[in-house]
Amino acid sequence: MSATASPADLRQSAPRALVTGASVGIGACFAECLARDGYDLVIVARNRDRLDELADKIRRQRERQVDVLAADLTRADELRMVEQAVAGDTRLELLVNNAGFGTVGRFADLEVEREEEEIRLNVLALVHLTRAALPGMVARGHGAIINVSSLAAFQPGPFSATYGATKAYVNSFSEAIHEELRGTGVKVQVLCPGFTRTEFQERAGINATRIPSFAWMSAEAVVEASLAGLARGEVICIPGLGNRVLASLISATPRSVLRRAMATAGKRYKD
Repeated sequence: MSATASPADLRQSAPRALVTGASVGIGACFAECLARDGYDLVIVARNRDRLDELADKIRRQRERQVDVLAADLTRADELRMVEQAVAGDTRLELLVNNAGFGTVGRFADLEVEREEEEIRLNVLALVHLTRAALPGMVARGHGAIINVSSLAAFQPGPFSATYGATKAYVNSFSEAIHEELRGTGVKVQVLCPGFTRTEFQERAGINATRIPSFAWMSAEAVVEASLAGLARGEVICIPGLGNRVLASLISATPRSVLRRAMATAGKRYKD
């Protein structure tokens, strides 16, 4: 005679995803799409009010378990708290390292403390959380990590020098870890979107009015492309045909020409 699992039992057996930078934009879309796909969630960001609002929405619409962790990942003590949550979660099936920000301006004029915060969030937090997740995933023989990078990773970025450099690190790191994990059942994807309609541009000080409308993608389209690519085992995911063509052109362009072109673009988009 077979037993029927209760709703509580089913929830306890559901896979779990932890998403950083989940209060808005791509991170919030990841949370909603993963809940739709049957994941329970841990959502992480600094803004507790926004996290609570998102968690209530997902619980109401998807009837998923959602835990909220309000944390500033640029602070060592708060990053350590999230690391411990990641390392101790035996149901963690997917880690989405989405938290990040950019700065715009001539590097010599920018506050070095803010540039250091950018490196701490875009690079160090991602490295710490990836390291926290991997031992458990490897031991279980399954799991995945999505590291959110940018099309900016493929070229130097004058007037956003630190941002581009952090994303180049994310790409190189993610590809290397993917190869180290070959045969373990654990997958790594680096997601490289182009211009995406979120609050990122406003926060970075980018003049978005100078970016042509055809260059934009929605956060929802970026997330759907990422999850579809992950299912296919895609290591480098560049959402959007135009962005993939641009990435190919970038790789074929001499670096001296590329630097000058990106400097011109950087001046144009700087607010």
